[in-house]
Amino acid sequence: MAMDPVRVEIDEETKEAIKEALQDMVKPVDIYVFIGPNCKYCDETLKIAKTLEELSPVKDGKHLVRVTIYDKEKNPDAFKAQGVERIPSLTLLDGVIRYTGTPSGEEIRGLVETIIRISQEDSGLDQSTIEKLRTLTEPTHVEVIVTPQCPYCPYAALLTNMFAFEVWRMGRKNFIADTVEAYENPDIADKYNVMSVPAIAINGVLAFVGVPYEEDFIERIIDIVKRKKKVGPQIISESATGL
Repeated sequence: MAMDPVRVEIDEETKEAIKEALQDMVKPVDIYVFIGPNCKYCDETLKIAKTLEELSPVKDGKHLVRVTIYDKEKNPDAFKAQGVERIPSLTLLDGVIRYTGTPSGEEIRGLVETIIRISQEDSGLDQSTIEKLRTLTEPTHVEVIVTPQCPYCPYAALLTNMFAFEVWRMGRKNFIADTVEAYENPDIADKYNVMSVPAIAINGVLAFVGVPYEEDFIERIIDIVKRKKKVGPQIISESATGL
């Protein structure tokens, strides 16, 4: 039987690395986990969230990562409020940062770094990028299609998450950073004819394959969303670089 790529055990060495990284947290961060019946990977997503909670620093007797669980049958209003339609899903910042599917494997790294930056209230983005995000008032949905084994995917997800974080800090919740696990959501991957990951779609338009440079990414988002230019589903970039 082939190994299930989504079910990735977090070994002790990885746990120690996560625990050490989370020591940089300053303020509490809430993780919301969305589960439901007949869900193949809900337990996996719960396990990851609970592990992050347990490994996070303790302040005033409480862990700085706080996990809340919502069940599709028992908490439909929470699903609606955060725009969650699929299970499992994991969200931060009341849903503007979303993981559709299990953030397992390499994606744990990007999730940990996202938590730390939110906790420190520091996105790490260039000031010019933040100013451009300030002008972006239209609804924006960025889907980053990933797989657990992809070493570059966490960088694309992290960059997108930080864009959503900065818009959220401006008091708006209309920029959604959505990291989509391809094995669990093959219909979304098929929609964009994804052949390699990370693949990034902006408001339904496939815009990048690979990790975009920050300045190229924000310009492309503005090009598609704000200026409403007609853009076909062509691949715009194949750059791959860290942050």
